[in-house]
Amino acid sequence: QVHVVESGGGLVQAGGSLRLSCAASGSIFIISIANMGWYRQAPGKQRELVARITSRGATYYADSVKGRFTISRDNAKNTVYLQMNSLEPEDTAVYSCAAAWRSTKYNYWGQGTQVTVSS
Repeated sequence: QVHVVESGGGLVQAGGSLRLSCAASGSIFIISIANMGWYRQAPGKQRELVARITSRGATYYADSVKGRFTISRDNAKNTVYLQMNSLEPEDTAVYSCAAAWRSTKYNYWGQGTQVTVSS
């Protein structure tokens, strides 16, 4: 079993920044060999992948956040971060962290954290 908890969401003005954290834990979970991802879902829209980082450190970003968001990982803390800069109202959504642990798919999810960007 893997427990995933997000934090760091909140209300910010357009152009501002937030850093989301995703702490993952489990009796045998090792974040350094897990693929981790950040998703978001805005009201009335489908959930979309925002960024992911593989166990080898390769990163991927959705076109809408390239150059503004950065995903990183602190293996010692079993934590993945999403640094979000130059936030736009369109970034408003519930952001969820997911872990692919011993699976090719994300099989453990957090509850999500709300990010609201005001114009």
